Amino acid sequence: MERSPVQLAPRHGGDRIAEALQAQGVQRIFTLCGGHISPILAASKARGIRIVDVRDEVTAVFAADATARLTGRPGVAAVTAGPGITNTITALKNAQLAQSPVVLIGGAAPTALQGRGALQDIDQRPLVAPHVKRFLKMRRVRELGPAVAAAFEVAMAGVPGPVFIECPVDLLYPEAEIRKWYAEAAGKGTALADRALRWYLNRHAERMFAGSSQAPAAAPPPGGVAVPRASDSALRRAAAMLEQARQPLFVIGSQAVVQAEQVHRLAEAVGRLNVPVYLSGMARGLLGRDHPLQMRHARRQALREADCVLLAGVPCDFRLDYGRHVRRSARLIAANRSAKDARLNRRPDVAAIGDAGQFIRALADVPALSAAAGRRSQWTAALRARDQQREAEIDQQAAVPGEYVNPLALFRALDAEAGDDAVFVADGGDFVGTASYVLRPRAPLGWLDPGAFGTLGVGAGFALGAALARHGQAGAQGPGEGGGEPREVWVVFGDGACGWSLAEFDSFVRQGIPVIAVVGNDAGWTQIAREQVKMLGDDVATVLARSDYHQVAAGFGAEGLLLQRGYEVRAVLRRARELARQGKPVLVNVWLDKTEFREGSLSM
Repeated sequence: MERSPVQLAPRHGGDRIAEALQAQGVQRIFTLCGGHISPILAASKARGIRIVDVRDEVTAVFAADATARLTGRPGVAAVTAGPGITNTITALKNAQLAQSPVVLIGGAAPTALQGRGALQDIDQRPLVAPHVKRFLKMRRVRELGPAVAAAFEVAMAGVPGPVFIECPVDLLYPEAEIRKWYAEAAGKGTALADRALRWYLNRHAERMFAGSSQAPAAAPPPGGVAVPRASDSALRRAAAMLEQARQPLFVIGSQAVVQAEQVHRLAEAVGRLNVPVYLSGMARGLLGRDHPLQMRHARRQALREADCVLLAGVPCDFRLDYGRHVRRSARLIAANRSAKDARLNRRPDVAAIGDAGQFIRALADVPALSAAAGRRSQWTAALRARDQQREAEIDQQAAVPGEYVNPLALFRALDAEAGDDAVFVADGGDFVGTASYVLRPRAPLGWLDPGAFGTLGVGAGFALGAALARHGQAGAQGPGEGGGEPREVWVVFGDGACGWSLAEFDSFVRQGIPVIAVVGNDAGWTQIAREQVKMLGDDVATVLARSDYHQVAAGFGAEGLLLQRGYEVRAVLRRARELARQGKPVLVNVWLDKTEFREGSLSM
C-alpha cells in the first residue's frame, strides 16, 4: 500500500527531485538501486511515490516507457551512474523511436571529481544524448526541481520522446554531509597546495548550494503541454479528398493514441467516419475486438486498391515497404506530429502536421464526410469478406494436429480465454508475429509491442508498467495501490526473447505483480532460422533447447506450468488465470510444433 502524499520541506537535493516528481503527479519510479541515486529513492518513498525495483536497469526504462504509453504522461526511471546508465541505452533508443515520453534520472560522479577517476565516472553525454530529446546536466542544487519540470514538458511537447537528467551525487545528499566529505578530502595539511585545495573545495560547495533555499519545485504548466494541431488548410484539403474517395482507407498507428485520455473519443470518431481501418502498434485494440470497420489481414492488397489513404501517426518506413504499399495514383494524407515522418520516403498530397488523433477527431466533425459515409458500404464489405476468408484459413491451419502444440490453435484458445480487460504484451519474433494475426486486443491501449526498433527484451518491463498503470476500468488500480482489480496482463514471449526477462520473475514476485507469461518454446530463433536456412543452408546460432523456463520462474517464487499437448491448452490457460487472480505471477512453457505460417516474413 502506498503512503498518502504529504507536503514536506525539501531536506536535500534528492528530496528536491522527489518534491518535483510529486508536483508532476508521479505515482511510481522504476529503478535498480545505487548509491548515486539513493537520496532520490528514499525521499520519493517518504513522499508516497512507489519505488518499483527491478533486476536490470533496462527493465526499469522499459517499464517507464509502458507507463507513458498507457497513461499519456511521462514514465519515470532512476538509475545509478556509469554502467547503470549504459545498461539503459537500448530502452532509451526504443522509446525514442517509439516516440514515448520517458524521463530518466541518472546518477553521476561528484562534480568536483569528474574526469579524475572517480567510481563509475564516465562522460555520459556522448552516450546518451543521441537517444533523447534533451540531455540536462545538473551543476547546482537549485536547478534540480526546475529540471524535472522542464524534462516533463520537453518529453511531451511536439513529437514525444525520452529526456535524461544527469544528477551528480554531491547535489543529492544533505549539504552538511557533502561539506563534511569535502573537508575530509581536503585534509588538514598546512602546505600551500593543501590550503589551495581547501579553498577550492569550499568555493565549489558554495556555488553548488547557492540559492538552494529559495528554489521551490516548478509546478506543471496550467492546462498541460499544448497539443500540436494540424492547420485548418490541411484539414479542409484532407476532408475534400476523403469526401470524393470511393475506396478510402485509414492506417492508424501508435502516435495517434499519444493522448491516452482521448482514445475513446478517437474510437468514436473513426466509427462516425465509417472508413475501413487497419490498426498497428499501440493503436491495436482501439476499436475493440470485432468492430466492422477494423480489418486485420491483406493490408498490402487493400492499400494497393484504395484511392485515398490516411496514414495517422504511421510513417512510410519498412512496415509499408518505404511507401510502395500505397499505389502512386492514390491520394495520400499523412497526419503526424513529425514533419520528417510525414514525408519519409513518400511525399503526401496533404501533410497534416499535428496530433494524428486530434486530426481524425476534427475530420469526424466535418458534416460532408458523414454524408459521404454511405457510399463506402460495398468497399468495406469487400474488405470484410477477404478478412473472413483469411480467418477461415487460419482456423483450418489451427486444426492441424502435431506432436506438440499448434501455435495457431494456442492463440485461438488464448484469445477465447483471456479476460475482457486483458492487456497483451508482445516480446519476440516468429511467435509474436503469429500472435499479431490471431490475438484480438479487447480495448484501446490493450496491446504493447516494442515499435519500430524491433527490440527484444521489452517483455518484463512492459508487463510491470502495464500492470501498474491506472488505465483500466473506472476505479481500477494497480496491485498495492489503493485497492481495485488490476487489469489482466499477458506477456507473449518467444523462447529466445524470454531469456532477457526471466530474472524479472523475481521482481514480479517481490512486487506482487501477477502477470501471465506464455513462452512459445520451439527451441530456436525461428524467424531468423526460417530464411537463413533457406538462403544460406545453415542454421548456425539459431538453435536453442526445449529449456525448462517454467522451472526457472518457479525458482524465483512464481508459478511454472508446462504445456506440451494440444488437448491440454484450455485447461492450462485457465489454471494460469486462476493463479494470477490469486496474486501469483505465472509462466506457461508451451512446447510448440514447427509451423510455416509466417513463411517469408524477414523484414529489412
